[in-house]
Amino acid sequence: MNRRDFIVRSAAGLAVAAAGPIALSCGAKAQKSETTMKPELKISFQEGIPPGETLSEKFDYMERHGVTGFEPWGGGLADRVPEIKSALEGRNIEVSAICAGFDGFILAEEPQVKAAFDRTMREIIAAAGQLGSTGVIMVPAFNGQTPCKPHTQATRDNLVEELAKLGDFAVENGTTVILEPLMRGEAFYLRQVADAASICRDAANIGVKCMGDFWHMTWEETSDYGAFFSAGEHLQHVHIASRANRIMPGEDGPSDNYTDGFRALQELGYDKWVSFECGTRGEREETVTAALELIRRQWEEA
Repeated sequence: MNRRDFIVRSAAGLAVAAAGPIALSCGAKAQKSETTMKPELKISFQEGIPPGETLSEKFDYMERHGVTGFEPWGGGLADRVPEIKSALEGRNIEVSAICAGFDGFILAEEPQVKAAFDRTMREIIAAAGQLGSTGVIMVPAFNGQTPCKPHTQATRDNLVEELAKLGDFAVENGTTVILEPLMRGEAFYLRQVADAASICRDAANIGVKCMGDFWHMTWEETSDYGAFFSAGEHLQHVHIASRANRIMPGEDGPSDNYTDGFRALQELGYDKWVSFECGTRGEREETVTAALELIRRQWEEA
């Protein structure tokens, strides 16, 4: 039995044992949720997802398929602001989040590496504000980034303090910074959505948010529903990919099920984007279209 099965079976056993009034209250809650209008599923693509050689060709494809969000890479973003603004003019597409792209990292022990992060992150935040982006995604430290501050309470306190400063700068620019938890093969620090949310709460800054990534959550969370619900009001962005190989949703078969997480997003009234971050093993025109059909169907089923 894996961890997810254990949690599900344990929860089922507790529900049976409780019975009586609790069962009635759960029934009432379910009845209420059925009458609540579902929020819109807003889909975003990273730049490499849609077929096309130019931004114009990519945006044409996105509009044909009802994709309203665009997630560009943060590296060199300041220089691309005029290009992106021009390509978006007159279209039903907005910039969603900005995917990283900064130099250095926030938990660096070497002052010059931390200084590079501070400078380039602020450049990207300013550009994100100009584009009307919901925020700039950041990871505190990848496994290969060394020397790195140790995983201690003092390091966490320092991270909260530094994020609050970044949050102030982001708010000044009309955007946010978004913490992304990763699976342990990529990062030793910050692996679960609840951890990211707790850092957001401690930072106590409206410019500091977090996100969940279905692919990373496959390996680190016992429940997609619980992970998203733990973020609550701090949830600012979602990444999606197939559950086993990080390719297009649906390419890994029946394991590519997102309804549990989608149900949490709907109950939270989540109004930001679910953005594709993945590759593909098939013909892009076919696999991207099939992935869109899959997640829209599962959103309705959730």
